[in-house]
Amino acid sequence: MMIQPKNLTKSPGIYLFKNIKKEIIYIGKAKNIAQRISSYFASPKDYKTTLLLQEATNIETIPTKTEIEALYLEVKLIQQYQPKFNVLLKDGNPFTFILFSQEQLPKISLVRTKEKKGRYFGPFLSKKQALGVYNYLITTLQLKLCKHNITQGCLEYHIGICAGNCTDNFDIDFYIFKLSLAEQFLKKNSKQALLLLDKHIQQATKSLQFEQAQLLTKYKDSLEHIMLTLNKLSTMPSKQTQPTQEKKLDVLTKIKQRLKLTHIPYVIDCFDISHMQSKAIVGACIRYVHGIPEKKSFRRFQIKTLTIQNDYAALQEIVQRRYKDPSQLPNLIIVDGGVGQINAIKPFIKNTELVGLAKKEETIISSNLQHYITLNPTNPADALVLQIRDYTHHFAISYHRKKHTIV
Repeated sequence: MMIQPKNLTKSPGIYLFKNIKKEIIYIGKAKNIAQRISSYFASPKDYKTTLLLQEATNIETIPTKTEIEALYLEVKLIQQYQPKFNVLLKDGNPFTFILFSQEQLPKISLVRTKEKKGRYFGPFLSKKQALGVYNYLITTLQLKLCKHNITQGCLEYHIGICAGNCTDNFDIDFYIFKLSLAEQFLKKNSKQALLLLDKHIQQATKSLQFEQAQLLTKYKDSLEHIMLTLNKLSTMPSKQTQPTQEKKLDVLTKIKQRLKLTHIPYVIDCFDISHMQSKAIVGACIRYVHGIPEKKSFRRFQIKTLTIQNDYAALQEIVQRRYKDPSQLPNLIIVDGGVGQINAIKPFIKNTELVGLAKKEETIISSNLQHYITLNPTNPADALVLQIRDYTHHFAISYHRKKHTIV
């Protein structure tokens, strides 16, 4: 029988019901996670909810910044995992699509059928879910078109909702550019969207259009945040069918508890610096996904900005290079070192959780912990953390030896 989670956040977000096999059986969104989950345990319950609670053994939560973002993530996860209770509990509406029309003034809209010319995204499981994505894009990028004709613009234009087609100086090129951003976003082409934004921010700044540059920067921050969240979620396994996978998930869950993390660290990166008397200074980063090494994501770095030893500056350089694309940020970063190393890279990893692992006493240092933790190699969770650190160290050392030989 499922136990109701305690100490839940009151922020908006996603919640996932899982069964005894750790399979996702239902995904929902909430304006207030704590309040919404509590409602499942209130009486009376309908038949379908009773069935869900009988099968569920655990609930995992994923906070978001806004309710609209939660709606978007709900749609993406349901499409990815197809939980059986989402099919059972859906409202029965036909599928819904998001349409980018082909007109003199193209627009974005929700449609039931593919009758009009344009580019379609979907189908979404219900109109409610499609509406969440639609509202997110309309609000974030200010894409709504109105039917007014007002010289100075309508009220919705001035509060940042209407695109401004009601004004005399409507910038249609800028509007179409924002539509292209929305399309790239739905295509999951995050790099292209960010490159387009960077290019237009630079152009706006050079031409002294500071208000537009500020607006574009706001768009970039919003898209980066949601792409980061989606990237983290996309690493979640859809089924835990093999015993090895289940054991790894159990260990990751224990790491979350042990290190007082907010979420299970499905994706873990670890950094290390290697050098010998300031010669051949190099860095390394390895990645573990679901508790196993993902070698295609390993990175080696030749330090470009230093000629003398400065571990803090070297770490800052390689962390910024590794996460030039913010969507590559993991759930957890482990850095080989202590408070100094943590403080050096914290400004460059947004809200990603970070811990230091000091070699001398194998001690974990983190702002989440009231006291430092000395790792025990016989503890499976601690052993995996040590394994990741050691792997990174050897990876860095091997690269340093190679570069030192060349030097």
